[in-house]
Amino acid sequence: MTASSPDFWNDPEAAQKILKGIKTNKYWIEQYQATEEVLGDLDVLDEFFKEGDVSEEEVEAAYAKALDSVDDLEFRSTLNQEEDELNATLQINAGAGGTEANDWADMLLRMYLMWAEKNDYKVKELNRVDGDQAGIKSVEIEIAGSFAFGWLKSENGVHRLVRISPFNAQGKRMTSFASVFVHPMIDDTIEIDINPADLEWDTFRASGAGGQHVNKTESAVRVRHLPSGLVAECQQERSQHMNREKALKLLQSRLYEVEIQKRNAAKNEIEAGKMANEWGSQIRSYVLDDRRVKDHRTGHQTGNTDAVLNGDLNPFLKAFLMWRKEEN
Repeated sequence: MTASSPDFWNDPEAAQKILKGIKTNKYWIEQYQATEEVLGDLDVLDEFFKEGDVSEEEVEAAYAKALDSVDDLEFRSTLNQEEDELNATLQINAGAGGTEANDWADMLLRMYLMWAEKNDYKVKELNRVDGDQAGIKSVEIEIAGSFAFGWLKSENGVHRLVRISPFNAQGKRMTSFASVFVHPMIDDTIEIDINPADLEWDTFRASGAGGQHVNKTESAVRVRHLPSGLVAECQQERSQHMNREKALKLLQSRLYEVEIQKRNAAKNEIEAGKMANEWGSQIRSYVLDDRRVKDHRTGHQTGNTDAVLNGDLNPFLKAFLMWRKEEN
């Protein structure tokens, strides 16, 4: 059956799966064709150079462009898992340290929001617990767009900040920690069956911004899957009914992630990455007074701390994916 068949939409779920497969195949074909075109241009310029019609500088520029295209295609080939194509939910939890740690969690949230904006992803805030004086204790956002989870899965773990604290009257150098967890967000083409008897529901008042209605009614929802112990909550919507639907979708995404790990007979990297927010457990350090951001897994680092905190994360994300490919 093709998308142009008269009865294509008789089974909407099957149709969505077919369209998703077409979209994925089209993406990879376009990536291949773009690289093939650049390499073809290089061959033509090389022939012109031999005939004296173009300069050596022009050939070198075309060669550099072709090399970048091949490197980019090799990198994108690391996004080859089914879940890589999905949207992502990203959760940030401040470590111990009060206001300083809460401010660091807020800085990380801003960094990911700016990364999403630079890369044309859409963001929704699902849950938020503000700090007592500044910053945030925890936040969860949904990042929607092609390969959002594939790009962001490297961010699981503890992020360490070292800086001269603006909250310390003596201007002391302080160290703060925050943990980041990224999960794939299932779409309508993926079915996860849950027995309603296995669910335990709670309602509570939303703690984030949202006006009088949100703060005075118990519109926020929390659901616990009793067999697995997994928990999901949502306070994004004003309606408790809509929050229940979103929380259930989040829970299905968590269960889907567990099934991915079982299917691949691999350890749950998300859970294994949930290290304590303390010394020696960080995946990346942001040392502001020394002007250095370093990923401790890949060794990739930069001295442009401002650019990283303003969302320039792609070099770190690419370095992780290539490093993991080599490790595997």
